[in-house]
Amino acid sequence: MARVLLVSANVSQEPLPVYPLGVAVVAAGLAREGHQVVQFDYLAAGESDDRLRERVAEVAPQYVCISIRNLDNCDSVSPASYPETARRLVQVCREAAGVPVIVGGAGFSILPEAMLAFTGADHGVVGEGERALPALISDLAAGRPVPRLVAGGPLLAGADMPSPLLDQALVDYYLGRSGMINLQTKRGCPHRCAYCSYPSLEGHRLRFRDPAAVVDDLERAKTAHGASSFFITDSIFNDAQGHYLRVAEEIIRRGLEIRWCCYMRPSGFGRAEAALLKRAGLYAAELGTDAGCDVTLAAMNKGFSFDEVLAVNEACADEHLPVAHFIMFGGPDETHETVAEGLANIARLRSSVVFAYSGIRILPDTALHARAVADGVIAAGTPLLEPVYYTSPHVDPAVMNRMIEDAFRGNPLRIFPPIAGQKRLNLLIKYGYRGLLWDEMIRYPQA
Repeated sequence: MARVLLVSANVSQEPLPVYPLGVAVVAAGLAREGHQVVQFDYLAAGESDDRLRERVAEVAPQYVCISIRNLDNCDSVSPASYPETARRLVQVCREAAGVPVIVGGAGFSILPEAMLAFTGADHGVVGEGERALPALISDLAAGRPVPRLVAGGPLLAGADMPSPLLDQALVDYYLGRSGMINLQTKRGCPHRCAYCSYPSLEGHRLRFRDPAAVVDDLERAKTAHGASSFFITDSIFNDAQGHYLRVAEEIIRRGLEIRWCCYMRPSGFGRAEAALLKRAGLYAAELGTDAGCDVTLAAMNKGFSFDEVLAVNEACADEHLPVAHFIMFGGPDETHETVAEGLANIARLRSSVVFAYSGIRILPDTALHARAVADGVIAAGTPLLEPVYYTSPHVDPAVMNRMIEDAFRGNPLRIFPPIAGQKRLNLLIKYGYRGLLWDEMIRYPQA
């Protein structure tokens, strides 16, 4: 069996540093096959090339695998791009180790050909790596010919998804900075939002983990690693099949005292569900609202109306459950009139935080990409490795941004541009707060 060094290349700290869950589950997949695995987090190492070289020398790996989580920060106002970091890490590892360097991860899998060429890695794994990476290493060790780009193969069933192999040093680092550890209860997304790459990465069919196995992981993280606060990273936690409720019920049944947050779709649940989730430890939820009125919601293929958004917001407010809405202005069919309507709708969302974005990051193989070409926003062959944004040809971005700023001015729960929210979160961190932090901005009336 091989010695493998797994490197997390993610350096984004917006809005918070994120535990490298992808690396942890791939590490578990490798360990399951008998490989000796060491995890290294470039962010936790202070983004130090020297510390990476030292770790390579200590481990003497036979393979180095680098996980690329993000291409950029999806913020057109204050953009940040990460492929250059990945390329430098490939170079450092190749020079230090002199062994094959393999890249993968969600960010890599969005643009695998371009990222493989840009980073100069020896091989790349597209999609889920728990099986594909051990298979690739086995082929390389046996001297079998393998392509530079390897597909992840059939998607894993829920029962085949390994529990993450948590690294205590990394747990301590992230608990100290964000206060949370990540976990996943399922993969896939049945929805087809116009801009989103999740279905192409994880498939359109939901693949559920056993609720007991999920809660086993939560319990293990608490008892063995000292973590009691979590972020559930499912693309959407509140699935129509009700799996999310069974997870919550299992947490309650075991009496597991934890707190957690998640991404949710602002549709299909009400006050009873919110109350159950809160009993299970949910303390805040981030809602993928994405657009401000029915015209733009339809153009984004969201599959729900703003009235549904309002109903979910009311249910959560009634339960004193903090929620944040993330809304992107400037998408397909946006006009100055729909911007005004959207801002008026947002004003109706009580006891909630709203983060607004200007323009939408264009990703390949999405409906938004096709729309951008059709609208003349980009040419069909426009490179997408560096961030390119869609803004409706029917709006003037400067006018739109001023409309958002004017509507949000003076309201601490309305945040635009995103960097303004980051400054507020950094202030809370300075005073010792940990967690999502935006939930601390919401104050409910005393009963």
